[in-house]
Amino acid sequence: MNISIAEAKAKFSELIKRAEAGEEILVTRHGKVVARVVPPEGEVRKPPLLGALKGQIWIADDFDEPLEEFREYMP
Repeated sequence: MNISIAEAKAKFSELIKRAEAGEEILVTRHGKVVARVVPPEGEVRKPPLLGALKGQIWIADDFDEPLEEFREYMP
């Protein structure tokens, strides 16, 4: 990603989050690259794997049943 210095100033926190996620950001001045924002070596956060907790989470069969304390308020 290329971004101007002015825009980088305005979006610094967002750029840092993107770098933490593994993205390299090139900062430009008058169209020329003057700096790179990169994640620290060996510390790149990988995106979570979908389904990584499969089989480790369960929901009780009656989880959506009204609580006994609220039965008097139900029609």
